[in-house]
Amino acid sequence: MKNIFLKLFALWALCSIIACSDFLEEKSDSRLATPVTLEDNQALMDRTFNTVLSNSISGQISADEIYITDADYGNLTNEFEKRLYTWQPSEVSSSDENDWGSCYRRINVCNTVLYNIEHYQIAGAENLKGQALALRAAIYLEATQIYCLVYNENTANTDLGLPLRLDPDMNIPSKRSSLKETYSQIINDLKEAATLLPDAQIALIRPSKATALGYLSRTYLFMGDYQNALEYGKQTLSVNDKLLDFNTLNSSDSYPIKSMNIEILLPSSMVYSQFLSSSMAKISQFLYNTYDNNDLRKSIYFRFNTAQQILFKGNYSGGATRMTCLATDEVYLNIAESYARLNDVSKAMETLNGLLKTRWKTGTYSPMTANSQVEALNIILKERRKELLFRGLRWSDLKRYNRDGAGISLERIVNGTTYILPPNDLRYAIAIPEDIIKMTGMPQNPR
Repeated sequence: MKNIFLKLFALWALCSIIACSDFLEEKSDSRLATPVTLEDNQALMDRTFNTVLSNSISGQISADEIYITDADYGNLTNEFEKRLYTWQPSEVSSSDENDWGSCYRRINVCNTVLYNIEHYQIAGAENLKGQALALRAAIYLEATQIYCLVYNENTANTDLGLPLRLDPDMNIPSKRSSLKETYSQIINDLKEAATLLPDAQIALIRPSKATALGYLSRTYLFMGDYQNALEYGKQTLSVNDKLLDFNTLNSSDSYPIKSMNIEILLPSSMVYSQFLSSSMAKISQFLYNTYDNNDLRKSIYFRFNTAQQILFKGNYSGGATRMTCLATDEVYLNIAESYARLNDVSKAMETLNGLLKTRWKTGTYSPMTANSQVEALNIILKERRKELLFRGLRWSDLKRYNRDGAGISLERIVNGTTYILPPNDLRYAIAIPEDIIKMTGMPQNPR
């Protein structure tokens, strides 16, 4: 069956052949150009995820972390991003340049490597197999946050999930699985990966055991399975519990947080977006004011432009690139929230304080306390928003908070027109590109 994945694979394959001439010599027999050795397949993974480990922008644009001025909105050239910002339910015509195509191109690389390991019986490939499984799971989890509704145990068997492509054969027809099946695949991949991966890798772009465990904690948190989110979060920190001390950073630097720092479990970044550029995306005064003056994040995360508008500079990239990395600070917050939801208030606050004491000026932080589960959750979720700003997680958090009854409505006013996104709206699952729907016959996300 000819479908969009065939086009994408052909494009990827062409680029791969051109780019990898340094390690795959040209041969008259095309079969011999297939990566059949451990080294060649590792190089394929490294090259792909060193340059294409880019995460979705749809959730970041659609969430409530940033705003843009009417003048900037008028200057945007990407109509899709403009409609994301105002939650308009129109469908995307093509998968060529958006999150869908990006996700499935990367998934196909993982599938290709997994196929090669088995088909060519590559010896000593346990680490490589773990990398491919972990990255495939991470990408599928990312895609669920964009193209699926929030996980609800009561409806997951019938809610629409993703096409689970587990084989590089582009002729296999695509069909949507249930959301439960999608999450089960993610969990199974991550659990197997955790048994194969070492505690540390020679390159940070390669997933480690802590990467797989950290993604399991994130996955279970999204599902509302707080016991497992807690357990896998604790396992993650047993491998790597390092935190940056923000007192060691220079807040006057253009970008104070350096790339590849000790907190990062797997580096990733958002694809480039004019909308999310460092000059266009603004932070509200309300959000800025939630940071105490002794909270170093206030000066490390933010700067003011000449118009006294607030801009974000706290990227974990050491530059303007928007990082969406899995990192230990998120895992601490997963654990704290899970403890609170399981009504262990003391351990919840102890975990949160362990993180926050590294974020405040030395000698100024007084440990936070809570007298009830509700109070603990309110504090922890507020701190989660403040800590993980611009990390691509707020959209997922809004979805799960509303599933649990938070009742958060989003509102924007653009050029005098008010746009509202009610809690649990169907638009929390963004439309699949229309060319995919036409070629595969898969059901579109309802509107």
